[in-house]
Amino acid sequence: DGMNVLFIIVDDLRPVLGCYGDKLVKSPNIDQLASQSIVFSNAYAQQAVCAPSRVSFLTGRRPDTTRLYDFYSYWRVHAGNYSTMPQYFKENGYVTLSVGKVFHPGISSNYSDDYPYSWSIPPFHPSAEKHENDKTCRGEDGKLYANLVCPVDVTEMPGGTLPDIQSTEEAIHLLNIMKTNRQKFFLAVGYHKPHIPLRYPQEFLKLYPLENITLAPDPWVPKKLPSVAYNPWMDIRQRDDVEALNVSFPYGPLPDDFQRKIRQSYYAAVSYLDVQIGLLLNALDNVGLSHNTIVVFTADHGWSLGEHGEWAKYSNFDVATRVPLMFYVPGMTTSPVSQGARVFPYLDPFSHTGGSAPQGQIEKVVELVSLFSTLADLAGLQVPPACPEMSFGVVLCTEGTSLVRYFNISERMVEEGKEGCDDTDRCFKEEPFAFSQYPRPADTPQWNSDKPRLKDIRIMGYSMRTIDYRYTVWVQFDPNNFSANFEDVHAGELYMMENDPNQDYNIYNNTSHGW
Repeated sequence: DGMNVLFIIVDDLRPVLGCYGDKLVKSPNIDQLASQSIVFSNAYAQQAVCAPSRVSFLTGRRPDTTRLYDFYSYWRVHAGNYSTMPQYFKENGYVTLSVGKVFHPGISSNYSDDYPYSWSIPPFHPSAEKHENDKTCRGEDGKLYANLVCPVDVTEMPGGTLPDIQSTEEAIHLLNIMKTNRQKFFLAVGYHKPHIPLRYPQEFLKLYPLENITLAPDPWVPKKLPSVAYNPWMDIRQRDDVEALNVSFPYGPLPDDFQRKIRQSYYAAVSYLDVQIGLLLNALDNVGLSHNTIVVFTADHGWSLGEHGEWAKYSNFDVATRVPLMFYVPGMTTSPVSQGARVFPYLDPFSHTGGSAPQGQIEKVVELVSLFSTLADLAGLQVPPACPEMSFGVVLCTEGTSLVRYFNISERMVEEGKEGCDDTDRCFKEEPFAFSQYPRPADTPQWNSDKPRLKDIRIMGYSMRTIDYRYTVWVQFDPNNFSANFEDVHAGELYMMENDPNQDYNIYNNTSHGW
């Protein structure tokens, strides 16, 4: 009859997880999910900022097709009346439910999270969400501030809770309802952390003593980084604790001890998130639905933690575009699961040591724009057709491709490029790549470089990531007709992954036009 779908989307989460080889983080529940899942090690978002990324993967179209590069337009009006992934499931008999931050709220989802098109009932937003940027962080002087680094006593918070705690409770409530009414469901749960402010229950700091926290391996601005490529992290500069440091614009740097505090709090927020996901997956077991529910786990983009002298997202580097991506499919990524079996017992990060290895790890480069096709394929629905070159008038099509062809293949076969297809020549030639892009208002960093409005965009950085390199060109862009002029190149970047995995040494100018 087709499986249910539990789609977990996290805000600003780079793959600092045990299952991705991070030695410091405590993420036992996500690692446990990975141990039952196919895990993609090289998955990339299409634009490293919330609204454009979410609209892209929820419609299966790239930002140049949704025409959303900022937060201020609704694609159905602005670009085309494109079907979304939850809408497609809804039209195929699923009850579709949204909890927390799935679509970006505001005009980019028509102030309704695209209800009623995408969802069967109005989406749930936690009431504590409205306090996210309030002065709730207690400073050393005992006063309250709107800080970046914000460990809190949850009992002192407005309403005595935090948004992600409320989202978990609501998602569990909906799972219990779904158990009794026996309808197929597509439940999307969007978590806020580790998005800034880094506000989380203070006990999670105990997991990360400050003396164990290192700086980024490359905390300097690379010498050959084009100025257009740099993001000056304006959003964290506006937080009370960062503002008090009086850091120079645009390159900083932040003091080393404060860099460690940010990194410590980011990790603490990830462990707090891991607890929420552990409770949610444990509830899936409790309602007896782990045997017939696909679980997808990903993030809208990454977040720089001091690499290249940068913080936040807003760039084309791997630290901003690379995301965790895993699929748990009972009977496919695991042996068949009997009804009522416990697959996801809750693991306490304060007492649980040692991570579990992923069920299968795929090194191929993949993109979030492929989520729509992949989930339709896994659920046994017809995979939406590939979009024609100009698809503004096409309601249902996708610019991604189903990733199911990578499932159930031994890693050895994948590495050799033999994807089990008949045309061996094509198999060997297939070189997957991921496209990301980022807009800028000017060639040099300015106050709106991170988040330019559409009318202010003058340059677009188009970036291609293959397993071997990241290649980016910054070209002239006209926001009036959404056109990029590849004849007018402002700057370029080329990083070879084998000897420069952190993307610190731009060799674009060492080569003839980067090639």
